[in-house]
Amino acid sequence: MQRLSDLLTAAILSRAPIAALAAIGVFWGGTAAYIPDLKARIGAGDALFGMILLASSGGALIAMAISPRVEARLPRAALTLSVVAMAAAAAPLGWAASVALFSIVMVAVGMTTGMADILANARVARLEARHNTALMNLNHACYSFAYAASAALTGIAREAALSPALWFVLIAAVTLALASFTWPRMSSQAEGDAPQASRGHVGRYAWIAGCVVLIAFFVENATEGWSALHVERTLGGGAAEGALGPAMLGLTMGIGRLLGQMVTFRGSEMTVLRFAALIAAAGLIIAASAPVPILAYLGFGLLGLGVSVVAPLALALTGVHAEPERRTLAVSRAAMIGYFGFFIGPPLMGFLSEAVGLRIAFATGAAMLLVVPLLLLPRMRAAERVV
Repeated sequence: MQRLSDLLTAAILSRAPIAALAAIGVFWGGTAAYIPDLKARIGAGDALFGMILLASSGGALIAMAISPRVEARLPRAALTLSVVAMAAAAAPLGWAASVALFSIVMVAVGMTTGMADILANARVARLEARHNTALMNLNHACYSFAYAASAALTGIAREAALSPALWFVLIAAVTLALASFTWPRMSSQAEGDAPQASRGHVGRYAWIAGCVVLIAFFVENATEGWSALHVERTLGGGAAEGALGPAMLGLTMGIGRLLGQMVTFRGSEMTVLRFAALIAAAGLIIAASAPVPILAYLGFGLLGLGVSVVAPLALALTGVHAEPERRTLAVSRAAMIGYFGFFIGPPLMGFLSEAVGLRIAFATGAAMLLVVPLLLLPRMRAAERVV
């Protein structure tokens, strides 16, 4: 009961970033499950579709670079405005029937979701520091549960042949509803806000942690974007079976983050990160080698449980080891590095898929995950001593 009470208290404390991250999950869950239809609608091959997703990631990187300055000018309104803008960008996605139009919409989506993501994570980092409590895993769990629910419902919508145009308008409406919960109910100081630097030096720790986030985001995005195609094309599944791929990933990531919120305490993050990366790598290997969809779901489930806590804990540690007045900047820089995983993930997955197939593409992601415990975590430990 005490654990449930602690979760409820943490949820109330971080209501605004939870709503923002849930909105991002609703959008990307629906998009991932609709990718086979969206890809076919614009007539794009694997490599070209990967480049289109690359454009979206480029938009996110631009938004992340300017997020600290936007927040410095609009400390109370920035998060809410970013989620409202995300709804406006998501609404026309179902109508985009050409490569050019789809690319433009995806750039807008990338910019708005990227800014909302940075601002939400920075808000969580400040709340953690102000209240001396762990919140990042819970917030990202809400993203994952929203992602899983949206992906599952989208699979049902696809089976029912619902128009993508109508479905993405519904997603935009849900996003707008969630935006109403992101406005601060109290003073900025009580919400954990403090005057933040919008530029300057953030230290070596943030860059190393950003590389951990990069690998986690690469694997997460690659699986979100290509798991449905893997189940449907490689393993011969139907539309609903394909949607279960990203849905399984989102569900287990939500469970993993919720468990992480309950068991992680200050000083244990590195141990949790090490075992999580190993579990995620094992899961992705199972999914890559699966002969039937059921084994692929098992692999995606293990991947979700493991990779779920990697990026949140790396971002949380970045906030812990940053100077208070540079916390938003440090988290922004780590997340920007991480978003290169989204940036390089889609085209790399597309090129590998076209050249050697999705199995090898997923196996590449598993190899990248092993870099976290073998190389990056020891470097983070060393950087702690010089912060």
